[in-house]
Order: sequence, then structure tokens, then C-alpha cells
Amino acid sequence: MSTYDPDNIFAKIIRGEIPSKKVFENEKVYAFEDINPQAPIHILIIPKAEIATVNDFTEENKELIGEIFLTAQQIAKEKGISEDGYRLVFNCNRYGGQEVYHAHLHLLGGRPMKWPPG
Repeated sequence: MSTYDPDNIFAKIIRGEIPSKKVFENEKVYAFEDINPQAPIHILIIPKAEIATVNDFTEENKELIGEIFLTAQQIAKEKGISEDGYRLVFNCNRYGGQEVYHAHLHLLGGRPMKWPPG
């Protein structure tokens, strides 16, 4: 289990201490536009629960994980990218490219995606 810092930037965004361009919110997740977009549409979907990395999800988080993915699906439809396609990415820990240690899903779309990314 990773150590969770309750003062990380995403926790502050959830609490309204740092402004964000909110796209969606319910009792379990919060979604907002990335401030450094890597695609025309780049939304971050974060759980409101204090979970540092993908490694820290547990059996008890099954419903929350589903909520995160269903939120991504809903936002993709609303943004008009569901038919052409989009990319969903979880980065985990340093080698995985995770910069903020609050689990978060990247929703990227609005242009063709290449593999490997770049």
C-alpha cells in the first residue's frame, strides 16, 4: 500500500481549495479538464476516496472502479468521441508515469491515438 497524502493537488481540487474546470461530479467521483492536455479532450476522473495508486484498490473498491469507468464512458459520449474512439489510461507509480499520488484515470480523445503513445 502506498502512503496517501491528504494534501495532494487532487484532494485539494475535490475539496474546492484549488479551482478546476469540472466536467462531472457525483458522491463517488470527480472529473475535470487536465491543465496540461495531451489531446484535444483530456479529462481526469478521480475517486473521492483516498486511494494513492492503482495498487491500493481493494476488493471493497469494485463498485468504485466500475463507477470510474462508467463515468469515462458517459463523458466520452457527452464529448462526442465515443464513436470515433478514445483512450483510457491509469498510470501507477514512478515508472508508470504517475505524478500525483491520488489514483486517477485519464480520458483522452478528439484525435487519432498512436501506440506507443507520443
